[in-house]
Amino acid sequence: MKPFLVLLLKELKSIKKEKTILFAILIQFFIASFSSIILIGIMSFYDPTSIGDNTHVTIDVGVVGNNSKTMVGFLEERNLTVKPYDNINNAEEAFQQGEIDTIMSIPPDIDGTVDMTLVLPKADTSKTLILMILNEPLRKYENYFREINGIDLNYDDMEGKPHTTREFLYAVIIPILMLFPGFIAGSIVIDTISEEIESKTLDTLWSAPISLNQILGSKVTAALIMAIFQCILWIILLRFNHFTVHNAVSVLMLSFMIAACISLSAAMVALYFKDRERAQFVFSIILLFVAGCSYLLNPSPFDIITRLASGDHFISTCSIFIYVIPLTILTCIFIIMSKRLIRFKT
Repeated sequence: MKPFLVLLLKELKSIKKEKTILFAILIQFFIASFSSIILIGIMSFYDPTSIGDNTHVTIDVGVVGNNSKTMVGFLEERNLTVKPYDNINNAEEAFQQGEIDTIMSIPPDIDGTVDMTLVLPKADTSKTLILMILNEPLRKYENYFREINGIDLNYDDMEGKPHTTREFLYAVIIPILMLFPGFIAGSIVIDTISEEIESKTLDTLWSAPISLNQILGSKVTAALIMAIFQCILWIILLRFNHFTVHNAVSVLMLSFMIAACISLSAAMVALYFKDRERAQFVFSIILLFVAGCSYLLNPSPFDIITRLASGDHFISTCSIFIYVIPLTILTCIFIIMSKRLIRFKT
């Protein structure tokens, strides 16, 4: 056991020298650390109306009119800065000087109708952002006038973030962060095994009192330790960004099993080709093919991670244990290949 631990520590230290691997980990670290900013950026293309629900930017609103107390209350609930003006001319002067970002002119209602005037900046970006932020107060003001005019509308008070935000968070960002470490683990295994074979150092290690299974196992284990460490770190960083990953233990278990399957497959590819470039190329093709075909499964690993992380009550944690079957098969094939390599050397 001691020689195995020595080799394991050696492999973990050698990962620091792989700049490509460290760069890939750094990209994931950036995604996990700034996931809230990235999410808002993506959502602005997919659903611009979500900007007002996600952004914490505040604006200065100039309000004109004696009939504006209710609207001012809704604006202040949205944490917006409200500046009252006696007439529209004073408000427009302040708007031109940059003291306020927008103007709301609210005249008295006539027969239950309010002909409100909204003055916005010419810049498209600023105009769109202000409209998205004012969307919620304007809806509340509209509903207020419906109520006082006897028009009853029933709304479901849905807590949490909009559905489009949840879609991108749980269906895109979290699966990427949980599965990408497994892809990196496979690349690490290929690099370390191929390097040992090409530099003829595998024979030197083999001459020591340690089996080939322990040598190869230390390389796979080191890659898996890095993968699970990354997954745990990403979940912690997501929590710092106020994103909750439900069933975190189950998500980590599934990520670990997928990473183990990928790492064992990468080890077998490296042992077969014994060449880093060819092994990495074939491994990439196989990985893309398997990842594409996995969408045909019901549920697919991406779907399971999404549903577990989002707290779906209709999926059981038992659904992840089906991946024990391919993991067991790959482990047996890996042991058989190492035994054949031992007989070949003998």
